[in-house]
Amino acid sequence: MSKLKTSWYSERLGQELLVVRWGEVGTPVLLFPTAGGDAEEIERFHIIDVLAPLLEGGRIKVYSCDSIAGRTMLQGGHSSEHQMWALNQFQQFVYRELVPAIRNDCQSESIGVITAGASIGAFNALAVLCRFPDAFTHAVCLSGTYDLDRFFEGRPTEDLYFSSPLHFLRGLGGSTLSRLQTRFVLLASGEGQAENVGESWRAANLLGEKGVPNRVDSWGPDWPHDWPTWRKMLPQYLDELTH
Repeated sequence: MSKLKTSWYSERLGQELLVVRWGEVGTPVLLFPTAGGDAEEIERFHIIDVLAPLLEGGRIKVYSCDSIAGRTMLQGGHSSEHQMWALNQFQQFVYRELVPAIRNDCQSESIGVITAGASIGAFNALAVLCRFPDAFTHAVCLSGTYDLDRFFEGRPTEDLYFSSPLHFLRGLGGSTLSRLQTRFVLLASGEGQAENVGESWRAANLLGEKGVPNRVDSWGPDWPHDWPTWRKMLPQYLDELTH
């Protein structure tokens, strides 16, 4: 299958990052890395391999980018205020820079993008769908960590409020909520080592209160918070959503 790598300077983030695409035709899927992972993490951990039938069948194109906000959270030397700023700016980069590039690559100004990710990647997938439902149609959230407050010291800033669905969904209304209510969120989690399916249920309950279609799939105690779980989950769900 084809692979295209692009080095991208984002003025919003004030730095360069890598964007990678696999496949040539099909529904665009923006797949976020875990934590501070890079754009090619999903290839090294064989996610692209297990998606090969969907890619080679022309059903999906997969895009990924460096997790700049996650890196800022993991690196030392940054204040919590700066980390929350980076999270907001990263989401702005996705919506205002990366989505237009994906649509241009797909030769469509209006095509909807499926967003997906595992762990912190699931947080990003849920956040951009809920924040920008004009750009995204589905979120496939695997083993998600959705409450980020514990990662920051001090009071949440506006940057965190606008970046975190657990914060901004309660007050969401108007046309953004109306459009979000036509979207779909899939929250899957194991219940094995390092998993917390309660995070998925908390997000699901809030989505349900706002009338947003969603589903929680618990895979049970045999599935840990790790790549083998996500390699099994993601092809199944993308197959379901791209028929």
